[in-house]
Amino acid sequence: MESLNQHLECLKLFGDETEGQILESLDGILLALAENKQRSSSLLTDTGIFPTLAQILKGNPNCAVKAAQVIAEIAKNEEMKKPCIDAGLVLALVPLLESTDQETLLHAGRAIGRICYENSDLQEQLVKAGVITSLVRILTDYPDSEPLVRVNLLALCNLANLDALKVQMVEAGVHEALSEILLRLQGSSQAEDLCSVKAASNLIVSLLLGDESMQKMFANGCGIIYQKVGTWLASNHPQLQLTGALAVANFARNDGNCVRMVQLGVVLQLLDLLEQHVDNGDVSVQHAALSALRNLAIPVANKVQMLEEGVAERIQMLLRSEMAPVQFKLLGTLRMLIDGQADTAEMLGQDPLLINRLVQWCDAQQHAGVRGEANRLLASLLRHSRSQEVVKAIQQAQGVKHLVSMTTSEHVIMQNEALIALAIASAINLEVIKDSLKESRLVQSLHKLLQDECTGPEVKYNSMGLLCSLLNSGDLKQEVEEDNFKETLEKLCSHSNANVVKQAVMTLQILRDESQNTSFVSP
Repeated sequence: MESLNQHLECLKLFGDETEGQILESLDGILLALAENKQRSSSLLTDTGIFPTLAQILKGNPNCAVKAAQVIAEIAKNEEMKKPCIDAGLVLALVPLLESTDQETLLHAGRAIGRICYENSDLQEQLVKAGVITSLVRILTDYPDSEPLVRVNLLALCNLANLDALKVQMVEAGVHEALSEILLRLQGSSQAEDLCSVKAASNLIVSLLLGDESMQKMFANGCGIIYQKVGTWLASNHPQLQLTGALAVANFARNDGNCVRMVQLGVVLQLLDLLEQHVDNGDVSVQHAALSALRNLAIPVANKVQMLEEGVAERIQMLLRSEMAPVQFKLLGTLRMLIDGQADTAEMLGQDPLLINRLVQWCDAQQHAGVRGEANRLLASLLRHSRSQEVVKAIQQAQGVKHLVSMTTSEHVIMQNEALIALAIASAINLEVIKDSLKESRLVQSLHKLLQDECTGPEVKYNSMGLLCSLLNSGDLKQEVEEDNFKETLEKLCSHSNANVVKQAVMTLQILRDESQNTSFVSP
């Protein structure tokens, strides 16, 4: 530490020393940091050397690279970032990014990146100082320097965490430089190159998370990133496949983009990719590709074309997947595809493989998301098909009990979906499911929903709609009468919600009429 003290004292005389003495003192600091970073850092703070380092950066170009290296090493210590910031070292380092010396660029980039990591205020200052343009230039001018590429990618990734900066980065051409990096490194198996490919891919996806930056990158399907998507999806490189699928999924956050991409043929490319990963495939790729298909299926105009292209049939190959994330996305994609598509819902609703797998997943205790999506798809098949054959298929697979359980879900949307699905099934084929409804104690569940003051108006409304359908079965009607629904319905006639009141009055009248009809039947 005595040697370090001497070097620090010499540096304080900056202006009186020769360049050789300055460089010698800076080397001494680097050596001390390598031997004992913690103690050396404390001494650096105590002696207040940071303003001197800023002076060297600004006033002595020949020593600036060594000073940047010292700062990069100091900034490895989290506690040392604040003294660096207070001394104005970040903005003093920025001009070094205009250098043509690779060593200067490397140390300056590392120092800036470490000091500014997760500091949004400083990152915004960097952008105002024009650092994005400098970083893009370095990526373009020195593509073969792996250390420089990696440092610049990390710096850009940190900046891309700020949504306001994403657009500026796209306007500066960051995505174009990233595309070139992926093109150049996609065939390499070197560990360093693989790291750069991953960093470039992550940065592309990060830029796509901003709505405005995403639209600029899509450019109606003419943007350079979308132009590369097909190549990435068809490649044998898992990271590029993942990037391509995530790019489509993010572009598909906009309905206009969805329609355009389906027109351009991206659906078949995604299906081909999924088929590569059915058995022992990359779960991340499958998840991303299914996310893309689900988003693409949101616009009504796309559903018909996607179904004509065989999406519903081809993605069922993933039914044998045992990976919960894949199961979850598969179910959500199928549910989105059949929304409003009666023929497809009827076809899928009679597929024994699909229905049996759905019923199995309705019991998935390890993954609540899969369980919820399986129940929702089961309900959707009934709601959109309105088919007696689908009712029979679900009953045969013992799926009705899951829909009854779904009526008491903690999620209101799922409760309503189940109530509507059961009302439809009861209206078109009550005879087939009545025993399952009795065994599952549906009548008692409905009564609790109607009695519970916490139950929402829409759930109460749909519960009464289902109740009316159940009165067409003698056994179920008897359960309703024995459970004393009349008193509950009479209370609902003074409910604060007008629709609930209207439905309660109607249900009560139907129940009274049914009771009178029963009493007139001869013994």
